[in-house]
Amino acid sequence: MLIKEYRVTLPLTVEEYQVAQLYSVAEASKNETGGGEGIEVLKNEPFDDHPLLGGKYRKGQYTYKIYHLASKVPAFIRLLAPKGSLEVHEEAWNAYPYCKTVISVHELPPEKLKHREIVHIDIANDPVASADFKPEEDPTKFKSEKTGRGPLVGQWMDKVNPVMTCYKLVTVEFKWFGLQTRIENFIQKSERRLFTNFHRQVFCWMDRWHGLTMEDIRAIEDKTKEELDQQRNVGEVRGMKAEAE
Repeated sequence: MLIKEYRVTLPLTVEEYQVAQLYSVAEASKNETGGGEGIEVLKNEPFDDHPLLGGKYRKGQYTYKIYHLASKVPAFIRLLAPKGSLEVHEEAWNAYPYCKTVISVHELPPEKLKHREIVHIDIANDPVASADFKPEEDPTKFKSEKTGRGPLVGQWMDKVNPVMTCYKLVTVEFKWFGLQTRIENFIQKSERRLFTNFHRQVFCWMDRWHGLTMEDIRAIEDKTKEELDQQRNVGEVRGMKAEAE
């Protein structure tokens, strides 16, 4: 088992991050979908109660997604994985600012907490792969016209106002003798890359999401679901035609 706690500091308020995160998830999902793969949203609906949340955080938004990932994993995993196993099912109960999922729960028992590794992510100064870099999504160059925030340079975390830190706890347990360490390290490396790139987008897309309401976000999510279904289905149809020919 490999446990890492990622800490991402952002020049946002906690209230702003709720809209920023949901908007960016919807937009980023479209970039990762097509050719029969990507993200499938099965449910996105309010919930009134969940035992993991308790107290005043019982109400929120429930999502159930399937990630179709066959082309996203290394070749050695595709060769070993049984058919259908490269689909990740995710259930999440988001009672902002807390979120519980079936694969990660932040309230770890003490014996697991002491084994976690804390990883600080700097969206401006941490290196990103050349394949991931986009000039328009570079926090060291972006300046928000709506808020005047940015660019993020030097020791920006000590200077910005507002500021918040997002905590992402990832617990990976892959029970396959001979491959456990390799797969767990691959997944954690992928998670760090995901969190870094995603939060660079959250900041650099500020002028797109700033000022949106939760009603606006729900409308965007509904439209995104339709677009994701269309993108996946187009890819599947093309693939079937190619096989027939």
